Amino acid sequence: MSALDDPDLDAHALRVVKAIADEGSITGAAVALGYSQPAVSQQLKRLEQRLGMPLVERVGRSVRLTEAGRILARHAPAVTSALDAAAGELAEIRGLRSGRVRLAGFPSASPTIVPRLLAELDAHHSGIALSYFEAEPPEAVAAVREDRADIALTFSYPGDRDDPHGESAHGLAVHAIGTDDLLAVLPAGHPAAEDGAVDVSALADEQWIAGCPRCRGHLLELCARAGFEPRIAFETDNFVAVEGFVAQGIGVATLPRMAVASFPRFPGVVTLPLPPSEARTIHVVTAHGADRIPAVRATLEAVARLVAA
Repeated sequence: MSALDDPDLDAHALRVVKAIADEGSITGAAVALGYSQPAVSQQLKRLEQRLGMPLVERVGRSVRLTEAGRILARHAPAVTSALDAAAGELAEIRGLRSGRVRLAGFPSASPTIVPRLLAELDAHHSGIALSYFEAEPPEAVAAVREDRADIALTFSYPGDRDDPHGESAHGLAVHAIGTDDLLAVLPAGHPAAEDGAVDVSALADEQWIAGCPRCRGHLLELCARAGFEPRIAFETDNFVAVEGFVAQGIGVATLPRMAVASFPRFPGVVTLPLPPSEARTIHVVTAHGADRIPAVRATLEAVARLVAA
């Protein structure tokens, strides 16, 4: 049997190839993996010898993967996730509750969910080392697919045509863990808020503060259902700035409750809930089988409890 028939692949070698694909160089891969450059070069050389074919080729001063290297990089996340899950089940048998978990989450989760998650893990699972980076749902889902995150904390709105949990999440595990109310954000004393509830159609003539073109899809859907197209005067993805605009009477807006709860409310602003049918759904996204890894499962359970609360 030739080396090609039985290539003797291992998770470490696949991670090296995937890191080279992600970073575009052996030096970058070494930094990302926390190894020395000679160690990565030696690992790559040994793998090429076992396979009997090159995995990288030099292009000027940089390197790029060959076709064989790209094949390995494409399959690496699924293989390493399965091996990590197996290692996690073995750790479960041994009663271990330690490990490293990489979490990606949306901006309004950063000041609300993530600090409490860190505190809960420190109190009940001190062996889990959680790293976190902020990413909007499409980027967070991509990070899980590309093995840059173990868990993506994401959201979607009803009727969202750009829902990141559709085709882009194909092959991943997606679980809804709660909802986050959508609030109307109005200047204090606005006539539309006099009854303690908001009829969106009464805001048809207002100027609106909206997110970026990619982020305003639900606002457009909400207003379309109320029979009008919003007149968007200003756009910002900074929810503190949204309240600042509204406080000055410049326009009206909608924000999720989690965003409003993440900072002190501006004087001169009132928030009122929109119907529950307009709430956004909070999801967690992982590779299939990742929840069998004890550290990942403990983190998922803690996130679900915090979102429910």
